[in-house]
Amino acid sequence: MQLRKENILIVDDDVNILELLQRHLQSWNYHTYKAVSVKEAVIILRDTKVDLLITDLKMPEIDGFELIKFVSEHYPKLPKLVVTGYPSVQNSLAAIKSGVVDYLTKPFTKDELKSALDKSLITSEENVQQSKKISEPQNKAYGEIIGNSEKMNDVIQVIERVKDNKATIFIKGESGTGKELVARAIHYQGRFSRAPFIAVNCGGIPENLLEAELFGYIKGAFTGAETNREGFFQAANGGTIFLDEIGNASLKVQSRLLRVLQEKEVVKVGATKAEKIDVRIIAATNSDLRGMIQKQTFREDLFYRLTVVEIDVAPLRDRKDDIQLLVDKFLFKYGIEYKDQFVKMTPETLTILNRYDWPGNIRELENIVQRAVIMCDKIIDVEHLPEHLKHTLNFSSEALVPLKVIEKQYIEKVLRATNNNKTKAAEILQIDRKTIRQKLSE
Repeated sequence: MQLRKENILIVDDDVNILELLQRHLQSWNYHTYKAVSVKEAVIILRDTKVDLLITDLKMPEIDGFELIKFVSEHYPKLPKLVVTGYPSVQNSLAAIKSGVVDYLTKPFTKDELKSALDKSLITSEENVQQSKKISEPQNKAYGEIIGNSEKMNDVIQVIERVKDNKATIFIKGESGTGKELVARAIHYQGRFSRAPFIAVNCGGIPENLLEAELFGYIKGAFTGAETNREGFFQAANGGTIFLDEIGNASLKVQSRLLRVLQEKEVVKVGATKAEKIDVRIIAATNSDLRGMIQKQTFREDLFYRLTVVEIDVAPLRDRKDDIQLLVDKFLFKYGIEYKDQFVKMTPETLTILNRYDWPGNIRELENIVQRAVIMCDKIIDVEHLPEHLKHTLNFSSEALVPLKVIEKQYIEKVLRATNNNKTKAAEILQIDRKTIRQKLSE
């Protein structure tokens, strides 16, 4: 019996097994994607809707267990089926604990594969039905949003309420907090996900061009307008347009936006005839629009039209519970991209990341991890962080410890770095060897 799910990703470094599995699956009218490595599989997962993962365990560079772990964290409802030529009780138990639905040993018969396949897809269907009954998000990832903190769960709750209607939404938050990811989640988690999603950075388009880019223009509307051209609003018709940095829009553009919101129509630059349009508008900014209203640089009537629903995305310093999850995501992403392997991070390094206040928010964290992955071999240590992070101190009450504890920790760190060479360590610390022994004994 074939169920609703039909896109199946097969991962195996043995091309013969890939071809065999593909033939069997296609004979049952399933659509297949093939990958000979975990790296290829991750690229497919990120760009394609997959309904079942079939993976080998033993593969070069990155093994199937790491892929299973990644899928469990980022695609928790995706069922996983293991097909391996190296069976063991330990591996099978580990796979089952990781959420694998079934475990097939090579060589296998076509009937055995079909039975495992049906079992996996039935489990997937049950997951879909169960997810419809759950009102609160239970996963660490929601669309592209990574976070399990209370503040991010509050954001996700609002998204759940607005995703299936076309109410105008305003997202506010500091630069780098992930406002566009929230906008994408609103669009792609809802029932309009197959319609267009158009993102426009209003701060990245010159003021004199923004009007034409948003609303389109007709031939001869201005110098250089040699043909009629559709704008971003026409491209987003039926779907969602995301207007980032809306505070950068001129008063003239603001006036046109107000008409779109009030009349549900667009007039191209140079035209007189209006075009009806069906677009959900999501706007965002890190500017103080209320302050701009006072200065008469932003229209008050447009502000209230845009803020039918407001979503406040907290800065990273207020959601530090999410740092570990974000670091894991970036370690995987850039480890695969730059090293073709998974990169780890020492607990000491993560502690430093947790005590930093992240003025650049998630964007800054991603840049720091990306740089550290490039600079390290397999493990990111404190030495791979920028200097300004290493010397950041957290003076919260939970972090206060006696000075001698910090002193001892630093002496031990220098000794490790010098392979326990006390003479060298004494030179670095600018104390004598006897003092090192004395402080460690204390």
